[in-house]
Amino acid sequence: MADREPAKSVTTRSLPIRAERDLLTARHAVRAASLEAGFGLVAQTKLITAASELVRNCYVHGGGGSLLIEHLLPPPRAGLRLTISDEGPGITDPGIALADGYSTGGGLGHGLGGAKRLVDEFHLESAPGRGTTVVITRWAGDR
Repeated sequence: MADREPAKSVTTRSLPIRAERDLLTARHAVRAASLEAGFGLVAQTKLITAASELVRNCYVHGGGGSLLIEHLLPPPRAGLRLTISDEGPGITDPGIALADGYSTGGGLGHGLGGAKRLVDEFHLESAPGRGTTVVITRWAGDR
């Protein structure tokens, strides 16, 4: 089987996440990008929901940061990659933080794990005192 060439990013948009109003701006930007990428309603909803959770975490727990939206083109297929980064206190144990029921904010504890289940690819990198970066990818044509 031939190796596939990695997807190429052709369009990017970077948004600051510094104030509460930026959460809504980010949500609208992800929606617009998902429409442009040709996502169906279910795929749009899943990506927007995951992005909303991650951007909110960036603002609330990380003290703010940024959202990078990248349109990916084939090969192997079109999609969107979102990178949410902050320079906050970081996550001591990312594995525990991804477990359902774990919460630092008094919520139900489905945030990170729920976001992971809504996308096709999920990568979290964090360390205490070094901030957190989450990269998610959703491919066009997936449910």
